[in-house]
Amino acid sequence: MYALVSLISAWAIPIMIVFIPLYAAYKKVPVYESFVDGAKEGFDTAIKIIPHLVGMMVAISVFRASGAMDLLLGWMHPLFDRMGVPTEVLPLAILRPITGAGSLAFTTDLIEQFGPDSMIGRIASTVQGSTDTTLYVITVYFGAIGIRKASYALKVGLISDLVGFVASIVICYLVFV
Repeated sequence: MYALVSLISAWAIPIMIVFIPLYAAYKKVPVYESFVDGAKEGFDTAIKIIPHLVGMMVAISVFRASGAMDLLLGWMHPLFDRMGVPTEVLPLAILRPITGAGSLAFTTDLIEQFGPDSMIGRIASTVQGSTDTTLYVITVYFGAIGIRKASYALKVGLISDLVGFVASIVICYLVFV
């Protein structure tokens, strides 16, 4: 199973890099012009999201500095201990939906402390790649385009993050144990 996962991960990106432009050429899509147009739109979007980004960064800082994250982690530790899941990865379940940079920094710390080939390092890396920054996406991107009623997107996003977190742990135990 490990060999199959390694083979897929080694070839997935090169195949996509070759396939997408070839498919676009087949469909007669002007690839370069489409790229330039998208880059122009991306710049405008970047300008629009700056106020929302600043607001989200302040909220994350308040959440961590207030001790709310530590309180939430304290409630979750006994459950993870009973399930045999390394509690060191638990903060990722909270950080990843909130902040990509914060969760990446935490993942980097775990990998430096326990090593990339440890179960903790593997779970942390898999969680990092299998979940998204739901609250960030909703706050910044939905705010930039004026969507105010995001409750359904929030529910679906957080459920997806939870499923991604649990699936990451299960898959790591299936592949690496």
